[in-house]
Amino acid sequence: MSTVSATTPSSASPTSISSAPLARLVIASRESALALWQAQHIRDRLRALYPQTEVSILGMTTQGDQILDVTLSKIGGKGLFVKELETALEDGRADLAVHSLKDVPMVMPEGFVLAVIGEREDPHDAFVANHYENLAALPAGSVVGTSSLRRESQLRARFPHLDIQPLRGNVQTRLRKLDEGQYAAIILAAAGLKRLGLGERIRGIISSADSLPAVGQGALGIECCSNRAEVIAMLQPLHHADTAACVFAERAMSRALAGSCQVPLGGFAEVQDGKLRMRGFVASPDGKQIVRAEATGELAAPEALGNRIADALRAQGADEILAALNA
Repeated sequence: MSTVSATTPSSASPTSISSAPLARLVIASRESALALWQAQHIRDRLRALYPQTEVSILGMTTQGDQILDVTLSKIGGKGLFVKELETALEDGRADLAVHSLKDVPMVMPEGFVLAVIGEREDPHDAFVANHYENLAALPAGSVVGTSSLRRESQLRARFPHLDIQPLRGNVQTRLRKLDEGQYAAIILAAAGLKRLGLGERIRGIISSADSLPAVGQGALGIECCSNRAEVIAMLQPLHHADTAACVFAERAMSRALAGSCQVPLGGFAEVQDGKLRMRGFVASPDGKQIVRAEATGELAAPEALGNRIADALRAQGADEILAALNA
C-alpha cells in the first residue's frame, strides 16, 4: 500500500465548520485504561464544544494488546496498536481515533491523517520503585523493567551494572509486576501515570538530559480518514499549535531515520523563546554506541528542524548504527 506522511492538519482540510456540526461522532479506542481515559477526555471536550452532537466510544482490542509474551520490536512495532482502529475508521464504524502519539507509526497510511495534536502532558520518563529513591540507588544486578529499546539503550549506557529486562502489559499490569517483586524498578511514561491518577507512584521524574523522551511522548493524536473534512473541521478547536510543532519536528527526524520501536532513538522538541529547540539521539541497544544532536529552528518550519537533526545524527554515524541493527 502506498503511504503518505502527515504534515499539518490544515494541509488536509479546512479548519472551520462551514455547516452544522454532525449529529453523531464515534471515537475508536483501545480498551486499556489509559487508552479509554484518552478517548473519554476527547469525548468530554467534544461534548462541551458541540452539546447537540452525540459522542460515543467504540472500544476495541488490538493485536498489540493481545500479544504480551514478546517485545513489540519483535512482533511488528507499535503500529499494532493502531491498525484495527484504522479499519474501524475506514469501514465507517468510527469517525475518529485517539492515540498516544508515541504509538503512531511515522508514516501514515494513505487515506488517513493526524487531524489534531492535543496539548502535551509531561513528556518525561518516570522512575517507579517501592524501595529505591532513584536509578543511582539501585544495587548492581537490580532488575529494571522497560518496554522500550530507547529507554534500554540509555539505561545501559548510564548504568551498565543493572539488569534491564522486558516489561509488557498495560500500566496496571506493569505496576503489579513491580509490586510482586519481579522488578526492583520500572520505567514508565510520566504522562500515562498522571492521566490515570497514579502520579503518586512516580518516585522521580527522569530528566530529558538523562533519558531523552520518545518521539511524541505525552501528546495525543486524533486520526481520521483524510476525506472526512467535516470531522476534521469539528476537531480543530482541540488542536494545540505549540505541541504540534514539537511533534512534527520529532516525527520528521524519526521518519528520516526510519524510526520505529525496533530502533533505539529519541527525539524531543520544546518551544523556547519563540523558537523550537530539539535534541535527538540514535544508539545501539547495548548503549555502547550513541550519537546525539541538538539544533534550534523556526516554529513555522518544524519538519525542516527534524530533518536537520537527522542529518546531524547521520554525519556522526547514525546510519552505521541503524545498519548494524538490521544486519
